Amino acid sequence: MEELKYPIGKFDPTKEYDYESALSALEFLKDYPKILRGITANMTEKQLDTAYRPEGWTARQVIHHIADSHANMYIRVKLALTEENPTIKGYNEAEWAKLPDSALPIEDSLLIIEGLHNRLYHLLKNEPAATFDKTFYHNGYQRTYILKSVLNLYKWHSQHHLEHVKICIKNA
Repeated sequence: MEELKYPIGKFDPTKEYDYESALSALEFLKDYPKILRGITANMTEKQLDTAYRPEGWTARQVIHHIADSHANMYIRVKLALTEENPTIKGYNEAEWAKLPDSALPIEDSLLIIEGLHNRLYHLLKNEPAATFDKTFYHNGYQRTYILKSVLNLYKWHSQHHLEHVKICIKNA
């Protein structure tokens, strides 16, 4: 079950990331919407409504979750860029995945992901290394996040859920 839950392994929040790894993650995030769109292009309704594991989300819910999660990430990055270590709050991902919009077609979420990733890339692509040292404090996890780590976390998050979608395609 752990392999289905974390098909690429868990993210290591204790690892320190440098400027180059943040830029590499940013490049990946720029290209991710094309990768996700390519994987989902020919998905059937059955595949979209298949869960990647027992008690897990469907591919449709995963794709909507990516949009929700990455929207939160984008706002948090902008807060970190404009405030001194702002405090952000979490959200209940499991409950969000049960809301009625998680049953909609995936196109709107794919467009959200494309727009967010394009904006994120253009926001950060020419920033100096010091920008990636900015932080925010997550009151739910009671820890400070540095943008270098956040970008790598969301690279991992993108790959993690891409694998979930692939599992749904295979299992439908």
